[in-house]
Amino acid sequence: MRTIPLAAIIFAALYLALTGANAAPWCAQYSGKGGSNCGFHSFQQCQAAVSGRGGFCMQNPFERRSRR
Repeated sequence: MRTIPLAAIIFAALYLALTGANAAPWCAQYSGKGGSNCGFHSFQQCQAAVSGRGGFCMQNPFERRSRR
């Protein structure tokens, strides 16, 4: 009975490891203890998010760039 839950956990871990994350190319770094958000697909989206809150936008250093 223990093998079914264990197999499900192993399968889920392998599935998540193989799918990978698609990081967006722009990150917002908020002022103070606001943290960061790397979910922006354009510089304009990022600028709109930090506008009025304080902070800045930068290119995502962890983004996977496609090889062409």
